[in-house]
Amino acid sequence: MSMAPRTDPQSPAPHVADSHDLIRVHGARENNLKDVNIEIPKRRLTVFTGVSGSGKSSLVFDTIAAESQRLINETYSAFVQGFMPTLARPEVDVLDGLTTVITVDQQRLGADPRSTVGTATDANAMLRILFSRLGKPHIGSPKAFSFNVASISGAGAVTMERGGQTVKERRSFSITGGMCPRCEGRGSVSDLDLTQLYDDSKSLSEGAITVPGYTGGGWNSRLYSESGFFDPDKPIRKFTKKELHDFLHREPTRMKIAGINMTYEGLIPRIQRSMLAKEREGMQPHIREFVDRAVTFTTCPECDGTRLNEGARSSKIKRISIADACAMQISDLAEWVRGLDEPSVAPLLTALQQTLDSFVEIGLGYLSLDRPAGTLSGGEAQRVKMIRHLGSSLTDVTYVFDEPTIGLHPHDIQRMNDLLLRLRDKGNTVLVVEHKPETIAIADHVVDLGPGAGTAGGTVCFEGTVEGLRTGGTITGRHFDDRAAVKKTVRKSTGTLEIRGARTHNLQGVDVDIPLGVLAVVTGVAGSGKSSLVHGSIPAGEGVVSVDQAAIRGSRRSNPATYTGLLDPIRKAFAKVNGVKPALFSANSEGACPTCNGAGVIYTDLAMMAGVATTCEECEGKRFQASVLDYHLGGRDISEVLAMSVTEAEEFFGAGEAATPAAHRILTRLADVGLGYLTLGQPLTTLSGGERQRLKLATHMAEKGGVYVLDEPTAGLHLADVEQLLGLLDRLVDAGKSVIVVEHHQAVMAHADWIIDLGPGAGHDGGRLVFEGTPADLVASRSTLTGKHLATYVGS
Repeated sequence: MSMAPRTDPQSPAPHVADSHDLIRVHGARENNLKDVNIEIPKRRLTVFTGVSGSGKSSLVFDTIAAESQRLINETYSAFVQGFMPTLARPEVDVLDGLTTVITVDQQRLGADPRSTVGTATDANAMLRILFSRLGKPHIGSPKAFSFNVASISGAGAVTMERGGQTVKERRSFSITGGMCPRCEGRGSVSDLDLTQLYDDSKSLSEGAITVPGYTGGGWNSRLYSESGFFDPDKPIRKFTKKELHDFLHREPTRMKIAGINMTYEGLIPRIQRSMLAKEREGMQPHIREFVDRAVTFTTCPECDGTRLNEGARSSKIKRISIADACAMQISDLAEWVRGLDEPSVAPLLTALQQTLDSFVEIGLGYLSLDRPAGTLSGGEAQRVKMIRHLGSSLTDVTYVFDEPTIGLHPHDIQRMNDLLLRLRDKGNTVLVVEHKPETIAIADHVVDLGPGAGTAGGTVCFEGTVEGLRTGGTITGRHFDDRAAVKKTVRKSTGTLEIRGARTHNLQGVDVDIPLGVLAVVTGVAGSGKSSLVHGSIPAGEGVVSVDQAAIRGSRRSNPATYTGLLDPIRKAFAKVNGVKPALFSANSEGACPTCNGAGVIYTDLAMMAGVATTCEECEGKRFQASVLDYHLGGRDISEVLAMSVTEAEEFFGAGEAATPAAHRILTRLADVGLGYLTLGQPLTTLSGGERQRLKLATHMAEKGGVYVLDEPTAGLHLADVEQLLGLLDRLVDAGKSVIVVEHHQAVMAHADWIIDLGPGAGHDGGRLVFEGTPADLVASRSTLTGKHLATYVGS
């Protein structure tokens, strides 16, 4: 059938379906956003920038991504929605043109001891199937290779109704799992150091137990001394075998002590239940210190840390067991899988090959599948989450990234940029929250929020191209081409910290002298061994203050005032001036509003619908009883103090009637790390990742230490804030401290007194010392990847 020639010279009008090429946001008011109106082009790469706390995450994550997820959830039945997380509608007037959002954030992967890189990416699941099909000898289903499945068996009578009659049948079952029975799939076993629990030269009456909370004649110590199982005046080293067993291991036993019914239990199970069952982060500082001292984790002697039982380790493919495969560097494992030619499992091998190749392509080929997920940095965790999206056939999806360059060496940032552009070129909308100029430079569209942070932010300062940003006059535009110069003169060290034969993880017997009394920077490509050298070789003992990237845990009741300990001196100051108890000035204690229990809002659960939070009418959101608000300090009540910014509070508590030196010291540290805009009562859950790390840094600055170890303190920092951070590091060094920084940011490298560069590559291609010296020498020699990038950065 021939087609008639078209005679209409005019091109047809575009289809109405092609007109929806913008995401329109009107009247966004989430968190600190001030009625933001913005139009974002679809199928383009848009970068959101601005100082930390300017509202980037509020716009991208809490408004656009949250509403897309909520609308998708609403497409399911009410029954299914009951099992899903409920999401509130963001504070926004209009949100048009949304597509399905896939969020790739900086949230750490679960720190569960059984969670590994392999279990988080499904690579382990595919390996288990592979070994259950090809492993010799054959030991069972994929469950037989899983360290999360224990081997169990059982038999017994089963009663059931059949045809109106009760029938009994004998049934038996057995499951072959791969879990090591000794460590229960954890790879390590914990032992209590008995010398830290008691002094065996003393008797119980003399205070032999040294566990926190068990001293001073309280109920915990009386439980043992008055139990009657042993003589309280006999030194513990003279206990018989039975007495020592009753003291340390006895099963729970009901008894009366001083006329009160109590449960006696051996000291070890009692400590395990009351202290060791909690997460370390949630412990009080003195308990955490005791646990770090008393508990030792050693590699499981039965499975040698592989987490798998003997059966799972005995089945092999080409002389490689699943434990060997998981311990390999992923780039090596990818080559091994490529060499397997088995038509019976061809689709499985193809899928596994693609997953492993994605690891290598994204710059994580140096990891191994048995690496615990909780040990990955925020940047590594984010890239692990990206893996499942790289080979996806989905298009017209909105990908949202939260600072994807965190933890990346300048050499690796180009690779990340290529991945972002590849996702865009497949027809997807890519939204990136970012500070690094290298990534901002590749954007099709830039949105700059600000002009300041907190209440001084929340407005769109610029929208347009990268060239327009450069000349737009905003803070980001002005600092976009900032380059720190290499120091002409560097400080002289006052001593050295010797590290000899370091072999943690991939380190290959590194010998290095880290200078003290100066700003020393440890750098190198991702996976070269920087953190292994610093955290694995510098003893975290007396005088070493380590500020890592571990997440701050805090509920919506936690705020900067409670986290930093600032609220204690404030409560005492209020109590002293007004002659009442300090507990009255805590919204979590006696002073709490009885209607909302000190939360300030009342939460109503609406099952599968989004819960509603309404301001408490009794206290009007102030969180305290009306009688507590009658007490004043310097003319302000406690709720007004918690509503102050750090800068305002620093002035308030610095002089005059409200002068409180202890509170002023903490506020000065918060201002020093660039958090002057935060309000004291702002929930921790509303802080960005960069803000949380600087809050942690401010808290640790109070510790009496001579050596500060910082892990990527520029994470989440705007170009303008990096300058302030460098000033803070200089002040620490000038105050006589030694500062050791693990860092990729070229501005910090250029500002250093001494650079230690590890490499040359990642994983087993790294772990060696490739340069140590001044930044000027590194730039002059250009002998390493870091040297070349630093030379380009400073324009040499």
